[in-house]
Amino acid sequence: MDADRISARLSACSVVIAVLLIPAVDPSALANTYDPGLASLQLTNVQGTRAMVFTISSSAFESGGNIPRKFTCDGADVSPPLAWTNPPAGTRSYALIADDPDAPAGTWTHWVIFDIPPQTTSLAEAIPKTDQVPNGRQGKNDFRKNGYGGPCPPPGKAHRYVFKLYALDRVLNLEAGSSRQALEQAVQGHILGSAEVVGKYQRQG
Repeated sequence: MDADRISARLSACSVVIAVLLIPAVDPSALANTYDPGLASLQLTNVQGTRAMVFTISSSAFESGGNIPRKFTCDGADVSPPLAWTNPPAGTRSYALIADDPDAPAGTWTHWVIFDIPPQTTSLAEAIPKTDQVPNGRQGKNDFRKNGYGGPCPPPGKAHRYVFKLYALDRVLNLEAGSSRQALEQAVQGHILGSAEVVGKYQRQG
């Protein structure tokens, strides 16, 4: 056997040995991967299935869609139904702020509600505009009233309305009628996760 054939066989044997020596990969080591197409880090298993994500939605309007007149100052001015799924582990209460970031004078707060029990997964339509409700306590909006105050923008331009839900690791025990600022201070360092849904409303001139 000439030298070239001996060299070729030795190379082939080296490849086989190298493959046999590669350690088995533990699939759990590949569990956390980053999907650059998403806005945030999500867990993905080796089959490519994403873990559940904390989300909030409304059956009254699609995210980015128009909020029906019923839920505005031009209609019944009742709060829209909201529902959420997959809250973070360890959630002990929820707080929700709804606001208009497009208001002429700056962000306008339309709803503040907090100490929502951890087993809650939705808020029904038309939450009473009282201090204490079965779902928690309500704070003061920028209309200087407790509870929900619907979209009421100046005519001619569509405004965005952001409903942002916070999952917290504690019950806040704030007084009913507390301001948005008091709520934002109270949740500092206690937010496990947040989710939001955005609707739009435009009044005719």
